[in-house]
Amino acid sequence: MIDEIIKSYEQRDLEALDRLAVPRYRELNKTKKFRSALMLSCNNIKHLSKIESLEADCIMLNLEDGVSKEEKPFALALCAIFLSRLQKCDKKLVVRVNALDEGGYEEITYLNQFMPDAIRVPKIKTPEEVKAVHALLKDEIELHLSIETAEAWANLAQLSVNERVNTFYLGILDLFADMGLSQGLIDLNNPTMHYMLSHFLITCKSIRVKPVSFVFQDFRDLDTFSKWIELEKSMGYDAKGCISPNQVQLANKMFVDKEEEIKRAKVIVKLFEMHQEEGITGFVDEEYGFIDEPIYKGALKLLEEEN
Repeated sequence: MIDEIIKSYEQRDLEALDRLAVPRYRELNKTKKFRSALMLSCNNIKHLSKIESLEADCIMLNLEDGVSKEEKPFALALCAIFLSRLQKCDKKLVVRVNALDEGGYEEITYLNQFMPDAIRVPKIKTPEEVKAVHALLKDEIELHLSIETAEAWANLAQLSVNERVNTFYLGILDLFADMGLSQGLIDLNNPTMHYMLSHFLITCKSIRVKPVSFVFQDFRDLDTFSKWIELEKSMGYDAKGCISPNQVQLANKMFVDKEEEIKRAKVIVKLFEMHQEEGITGFVDEEYGFIDEPIYKGALKLLEEEN
């Protein structure tokens, strides 16, 4: 089927791609315990076809920045196709739609039938906008928000209008631009950054929302990236946006809570062995996501290393 997808895309045959996008039931990944959220542009078939082998805990299927206006219809169709192909996935699959006034409402309506684990809305501003999206979104799908406007920052504590609105992403570049702040302030030692990271974290935690720290754009500078993670982890963060596999590896390694990992491994082993007795070797747990034999074996290995 991949060859057919590639052929239709290369021939710019949107109708053919739409025919390949067949809604199927998906077992949603409800976990909030992801450390790395890797951005993938939905018009890149090569990257989309590797989703299952990627190390990221969360895959951000991107329809917004980095996807040209001409490419957006194709990216949406490809996003739907790959969601329908991934009926179960151990990665959390989140679709970042376009801004609400730039096609976001229409994209959410269309994607409802393909059941992403979550929809991420950029450029959000007010609780009223969040309520409008919440009313439109299918009940089982989570709603995530990008905090990248001055209005969103001012309304931060009021944006979680429902328990399904459970994750916020700090979009620092757009936020600074909207506030008229220089990007030169994005420095490890800058007190403004320390304040913004602390405020974002504490406000999110106070309303029971997962805070995900900003994407560090210079993906080649892993030394500075690791220093940001050190700072963020010391504050209480446990997740960061990523734009490269190397960033993902560092985020996964540095955000590990050994005690929590051992606890998680014990639960996975217990759950898998309970299901195995009933002849089930692949299932979705509400808290830990998709669990199958390789994940079970990985949990066993971790516990063996600790003993």
